Amino acid sequence: MTGAAFKQVYFSLHPKLFRMAFTILKNAEDAEDVLQNMYIKLWMAREKLATVQNPEAYCITALKNSCLDILRSQRVLCNDNNIEGYDYPDQITNAETEIVYKETIKRIKSIIHRLPAKQQRIIDLRVFCDCSSEEIEQITGESSENVRVLLSRARNTLRMKLKR
Repeated sequence: MTGAAFKQVYFSLHPKLFRMAFTILKNAEDAEDVLQNMYIKLWMAREKLATVQNPEAYCITALKNSCLDILRSQRVLCNDNNIEGYDYPDQITNAETEIVYKETIKRIKSIIHRLPAKQQRIIDLRVFCDCSSEEIEQITGESSENVRVLLSRARNTLRMKLKR
């Protein structure tokens, strides 16, 4: 397949594919990234594309699968801030201590949910999902320095509000 034929067939689908990716991912940048990766994969396999009977259906299926992979990987890394899913330390021995511990976790979560959105996302990923700084950078798209700053600010706010 020539470059001109590829552009004519596959890039003409771009508006429709973008809307679909945006609908699934709820983020324009992520939608563009997924589309760009899909176009790269299609271009690399352009010799095999001659056998594709319905390019639109082929692209829709490939795009949907790519979007779902992204959502799945984000869900695996962080199970949507589920407090009940949090592993409590083994040292909890009686019901009273467990209740106090759970109430403290709920209070911390309440404070976290009042943080600015970026700080909230980063502290959730770090504390409750146990993500490394590198994983947080990949998930959020923030630079390593920005991740450190946002995490530091979130922790300082958390400390300050817990002391009250």
